[in-house]
Amino acid sequence: MIHTQSTMDHQENNFVLEVKGLNVFYGTFQAVKDVSFEVKPGEIFGLLGPNGAGKTSTLSSIEGLIKAQSGSITVAGYNAAEKPRYARASIGVQLQFTSFQPELTVSEIVRLYAGIYGVAMPQEKLIDLLQAIKLEDAGSKKFGQLSGGQQQRVSLAIATLHNPSLVLLDEPTSGLDPQSRRQLWERMEAMRENGHAVILTTHSMEEAEAVCDRVAIIDHGKLIAIDTPQNLIDRHCNQPEVIKVSRRGKITLEDVFIGLTGSTIRL
Repeated sequence: MIHTQSTMDHQENNFVLEVKGLNVFYGTFQAVKDVSFEVKPGEIFGLLGPNGAGKTSTLSSIEGLIKAQSGSITVAGYNAAEKPRYARASIGVQLQFTSFQPELTVSEIVRLYAGIYGVAMPQEKLIDLLQAIKLEDAGSKKFGQLSGGQQQRVSLAIATLHNPSLVLLDEPTSGLDPQSRRQLWERMEAMRENGHAVILTTHSMEEAEAVCDRVAIIDHGKLIAIDTPQNLIDRHCNQPEVIKVSRRGKITLEDVFIGLTGSTIRL
């Protein structure tokens, strides 16, 4: 088992993630076109784009699920092509839809994945973890009996059991009620305060504007904008295509997003 507690010592240029010149093809179709960006420790970085824009292919390349045709990915100082096991061990992933065994209890799932990650999980630590995610009374509940928000809290806790340097969150608040969504925002902010780098994909521009330190907008495989949400708003607020789609008088990140990527619905 590869331990990641000391991976922060291996980082170069103070970046947890460096993506340089990434190109991904599916046959003759190019899904990602020369994408480059970095994410620092203690930064929540939003990766935004319409359906089919290249977000999933970019994330899958970072996770090591697909192989890019060219470019480089460095996680916690480890080149993903040269040291894939070390790079993957430095990553925690929470998907939009959890797939934990519904018949297992929350405590059983936590202990199972702690064992997979090689993380000791004595009873006191388990209790502390459940208290941290506000599920101290749900340890004996089956996962399938939890609400959507509770399942997402468990999923996020599992993704960070091994204290990864980089956490990938793929639309984690999709379908949640406002209370559950705000609780997950608080968990993301706590990860940022603890020095984790977080990549968040979301279709909620309100969410991206509220929690992300910087956002990158990708469309047709290309990175078309990258900056803080407010800087993107300030930079594009007077552009005709942005003003045209604004419905609230005050320009928002959603207005900028639609102005840059168009209003055509993507399948």
